Amino acid sequence: MDKTIAFYNKNAEAFVRDTETVEFTEVWDRFLSYMPKGAYILDFGCGSGRDTKYFLTKGFEVDAVDGSEKLCKLASENTGHIVRKMLFSELDECEKYNGIWACASILHLPKDELKSVFRKMLRAVKTGGYIYASFKYGEFEGYRNERYFTGFTEVSFTKFISDITEIQILEKWVSSDARPGRSDEKWLNLILKKSDMV
Repeated sequence: MDKTIAFYNKNAEAFVRDTETVEFTEVWDRFLSYMPKGAYILDFGCGSGRDTKYFLTKGFEVDAVDGSEKLCKLASENTGHIVRKMLFSELDECEKYNGIWACASILHLPKDELKSVFRKMLRAVKTGGYIYASFKYGEFEGYRNERYFTGFTEVSFTKFISDITEIQILEKWVSSDARPGRSDEKWLNLILKKSDMV
C-alpha cells in the first residue's frame, strides 16, 4: 500500500485533473436511491473529492477520507469539506454509517487485506446499510503503473466474500471506464447490503 500511496502523492494534481469532472451521476444516484434522507455516508478513499461534493449537494452528511496526504489537501479544497488522512485498515467505527462509498479505492488492497477491510466496513455500516464498491474487471492481481490492483469478475467476487455471512449482493453490473479514451477498460460495480441474517 505504501508504494500505491506514494504514487498518488507524487501524481495528485494530474489524478485530480483526470477524475474530478468525470460524469458519474447514474452510479451516484443508483447508490443514493438506497439511502434515507440526510443519510450519513463514508466516502472511503475519496480521491479528488468528486463524489463527496455530489453527496453534499444532495443533502447527505459525508465523512471523506483518503490515504494520500496530497489528495486529502486537494479534495478538501475542491469540496470545501474537511478530508481526513486515513488508511483503509484504520477504519474503526461501529454501526455509524448508512452507506459506505468505495469507488475505485479498496481495489488497491491485496486480497488478504481486502477481506479484513471488508469486515471493518461491515462493522462501520449500520445493520441494513449499504456499501458500493468497484473493481477493475478481471482476475489481475499485482502492481501495474506503480499501484497495486485486485480485480474481480462477478463469479470470483461472489466466491471471495462467500465466508462473510453478513454481506448480501444486491446488484452487480459491468461498466466501461467513464474517463475519456478509456472506454475499453471494464469495471465491476457492486451494491452490497449488511444483512441482519448472520
